[in-house]
Amino acid sequence: MENILIAATQNKGKLKELKAITEKYGMKLVSMADAGLGDLDIEENGETFAENSYIKASTVARLTNKPCIADDSGLCVDVLGGAPGIHSARYSGVHGDDAANRARLLADLAGVPEEERAAHFTCCITLCQPDGSALVAEGHCPGRIAFEEIGEGGFGYDKIFIPEGCDTSFAALGVEVKNRIGHRARALAKLEELLENQA
Repeated sequence: MENILIAATQNKGKLKELKAITEKYGMKLVSMADAGLGDLDIEENGETFAENSYIKASTVARLTNKPCIADDSGLCVDVLGGAPGIHSARYSGVHGDDAANRARLLADLAGVPEEERAAHFTCCITLCQPDGSALVAEGHCPGRIAFEEIGEGGFGYDKIFIPEGCDTSFAALGVEVKNRIGHRARALAKLEELLENQA
């Protein structure tokens, strides 16, 4: 019998990253759209990345009666008390407007010196069974916020986030570097450890 795993995301980049890990464990990753849930709108009303990740994964697992994997991620800026945090995708007031979100963040940090621009990306990945039991893995990528956009690649806040130990943004470093040192890569590595321990 085929070991099907539903991914609670429509993001093609996330699907590709998740597929690379889950295939190692004999799981066939299926998108929400391919599972017939392309129009499903899940209200993410949790107060943490872990809560939102679990809400997405458990909802889809229950609806499909198959295990589901979901992630919730965002950017946390120290001097802003952790904002935009779980509101990263809608920081500007419009969900998914990456350029407006970056512009607001740069405006909020106007006049803040480099040594006070520390930030980190967080990613929480939940693999949930139809009965509600779950594996939860969290990854972090520390860095700082640039003074202006750098580079053309990536998405979200990649153009203004400079990871620790680097001198340019995720957008300029490219997807291979991000997939090696980024928050989702680190969360996936932890999830892989959890799966290894279960095997």
